[in-house]
Amino acid sequence: MDYQSSGVNIAAGNQAVELIKESVKRTYDAHVLTSLGGFSAMYEVPSGYRNPVLVSCTDGVGTKVKLAIETGFLDTIGIDLVAMCVNDLICCGAKPLFFLDYVACHTLVPEQMKVIIDGMVEGCKQAECALVGGEMAEMNDVYRPKEYDLAGFSVGIVEKDTMIDGRNIKPGDRIYGFSSSGIHSNGFSLVRRVMTPENCEKWGIDRGALLTPTQIYVKDILSLIQKETITGIAHITGGGLCENVVRILPSNIHAHIRKDRIKIPSIFQKIQEIGHVSEEEMFHVFNMGIGMIVIASKALPETDRFYQIGQIESGPREVWLE
Repeated sequence: MDYQSSGVNIAAGNQAVELIKESVKRTYDAHVLTSLGGFSAMYEVPSGYRNPVLVSCTDGVGTKVKLAIETGFLDTIGIDLVAMCVNDLICCGAKPLFFLDYVACHTLVPEQMKVIIDGMVEGCKQAECALVGGEMAEMNDVYRPKEYDLAGFSVGIVEKDTMIDGRNIKPGDRIYGFSSSGIHSNGFSLVRRVMTPENCEKWGIDRGALLTPTQIYVKDILSLIQKETITGIAHITGGGLCENVVRILPSNIHAHIRKDRIKIPSIFQKIQEIGHVSEEEMFHVFNMGIGMIVIASKALPETDRFYQIGQIESGPREVWLE
């Protein structure tokens, strides 16, 4: 008996690390003090902050990874992983600093691992943060053949006196939405049940298109908060608009969102039609075209992908979709 015969190939792990080293280095900035492969990563706190607060997030991509495996398209799932973490991070106005990953699998295939990590590199470049480290775990008695699972961890920084936590939201504030790129990374247990290979073929839908990566809003949000007074930010993930927006509302504040103002991508209409899913359920599960909510005390410039969808009113602490 040896380790490889029991399911763990150390040589494949080392080969995977060598394959990703150069890609990962492209995300480094001057604050990264270590190289890939050490026991821990070191990141120097940037100067220029008066009273800095470190902000941390962790997330995964849910069962979207199963669709990536089924279709053989592993190149975007890493972008999703970074997006789900940094989009949470920026809801308080924090700038992402660095990101780490955990990848577990049945059998480690170095070339496939490089494709997944390259997606994370692209996500980190979009978010302007460093991929400073991670972990690859080969566990063939936990995962089935060809299976992968992903988890991500991000850390950011924000001035304590400029943190955005929703406490300043008040009646009269306007609710804006940033358009999503599609389904993002939530609701895929339902998506996979509806969008089977048979249904996609019947309806002429490219199943790979369901893997459009989650939009990363870091540059959008950081640019916005430098110019405007923002009172609240919500990342629209599982639970849709109602469950995510209410998380940032103070007591006795009511968010009134107009569904007829939302530009709903056709993919959601297809899911609803093919799966006979109610509109209420669709808005409860998916982002429905709005990936990020921004609440502001005054009117903001609108574009095709950033526009007003509601307003804040006095009332019970809830979200009303009309």
